[in-house]
Amino acid sequence: MKKFLSDIYKVNDKILDEYISYWAEYSIPKKTIMTESGKTERYIYFVEEGIQKSYYLNEGKEHIMFFAYNPSFSGVMESFLTQTPSRYYLETITDSKLLRISYKKHSELIQKNRELETLFRKITEQFLLGIIERHHHLMAFNTETRFKEFTKRSPHLLNMILQKDIASYLRIDPTNFSKLINTIKL
Repeated sequence: MKKFLSDIYKVNDKILDEYISYWAEYSIPKKTIMTESGKTERYIYFVEEGIQKSYYLNEGKEHIMFFAYNPSFSGVMESFLTQTPSRYYLETITDSKLLRISYKKHSELIQKNRELETLFRKITEQFLLGIIERHHHLMAFNTETRFKEFTKRSPHLLNMILQKDIASYLRIDPTNFSKLINTIKL
């Protein structure tokens, strides 16, 4: 985690070590809902092992927004940052080993230290750029291009996540996704 954060923005070691010391280990089995729609996200997570998905339900159907896996943050960020009820679910796909910190402690530490505040501004900027890029891919690329981009960025997920979940994430009909995966050489 320290290397991951330091690669984003270099913070004084003493400050960063203190901040990381407040993150607690948290293990959770696969197919467990970590955050429910309508509940407020009280923690931000750092993924050490495992995969999680964030999704919303529409007429009982899951629409996947993102997958989180090592090394990355996980959680329903807008609920965490605003401390308002989530509109989404966060669920483990596999057994997951995480680190987590509460909103209260996280806020206290970044308010106390300008370097941590800058680090998390940069993390938020990266998160926003990722959302913009994803939106661009969904709007500008056809299904084949979206699939190819996904396999370039995260090829390991093809064997770890159900095809229906990847199809939902890429906004591809599951039947078309099945045909696509069988026709494109990876």
